[in-house]
Amino acid sequence: MKYQFVKLGVVSIFLLSVLAACGESGSGGGSSELFLPPAGFVADSDQGQQLFDKNCSRCHGLGGKGTDQGPPLVHTIYAPNHHGDMAFYMAANRGVRHHHWDFGDMPPLPNVSASDVGHIIAYVRRQQRRAGIGN
Repeated sequence: MKYQFVKLGVVSIFLLSVLAACGESGSGGGSSELFLPPAGFVADSDQGQQLFDKNCSRCHGLGGKGTDQGPPLVHTIYAPNHHGDMAFYMAANRGVRHHHWDFGDMPPLPNVSASDVGHIIAYVRRQQRRAGIGN
């Protein structure tokens, strides 16, 4: 019985640590809120395409096919089962250290809102499905 309480305590501490690490917002205020769209948000892939073209295509290419400055997002590495939607929210909010490609680190995108990212994700996922990724 004592072992179960210790195990539960260790698991609880781990989960609280993960939530604390994931819970910082990009506003610099140290908020414990996640960088996500508001409740009831409905993503629009057409709006996402416009936002992607404006904010992401310089590095990730038109249609998410990549450039010499950033990786293709229409790639199996970014399939939903490998990089879930939360990875995209975190990348836009916090930036990303390079780990799959040699393009260098991605900086945070402070002028892109969580709702903008939600629309962008819908567009990227649509492009992936069209390419047979994540079907």
